[in-house]
Amino acid sequence: MKPALLLIKDALKIFIIFTACTLLFYFGLRAMHAEYQDYHRYDPPEGRAVKVFNQDNQEWVERLSIFFRLGE
Repeated sequence: MKPALLLIKDALKIFIIFTACTLLFYFGLRAMHAEYQDYHRYDPPEGRAVKVFNQDNQEWVERLSIFFRLGE
């Protein structure tokens, strides 16, 4: 009878630790989501921003060759 009680006690400990870690992970993800929810990555730049890429009127064949050459 005693080994069965020890087994149940150990299983209960593992279940409690698993549940606590799962809750910690869940609330950690919720906190990160709340932190970055209003973060706008694609806002127009402010200050003295410079446009780096200037696309000319190129043929699609030329653009495709540049893509294959440079891995653009």
